[in-house]
Amino acid sequence: MSRQMYSIGHEMHPVIVYSSNRCSTCQMVKGFLSLRGVPFVEKNISKDLTGRAELLALGFDSTPVTIVGKRCISGFDAAQIDEALAALTG
Repeated sequence: MSRQMYSIGHEMHPVIVYSSNRCSTCQMVKGFLSLRGVPFVEKNISKDLTGRAELLALGFDSTPVTIVGKRCISGFDAAQIDEALAALTG
């Protein structure tokens, strides 16, 4: 399976959005990342049982959850997402 990565310098970092159907907050997270030109992998837990299992293993049971590098962000928080993306640049 191919994974999109957020490229900063020579390092590649995954950005993953765990989403679900009819989740307006999920749409906000995906739109926010798209506006910033950040590629991401979406795992819609309404359709993707493996993605749902991954989300539960991370300790979450609701969406959205955004993974930026090794950081998990629950809900939509633009400041936290920007901070996590900025932290990838070192």
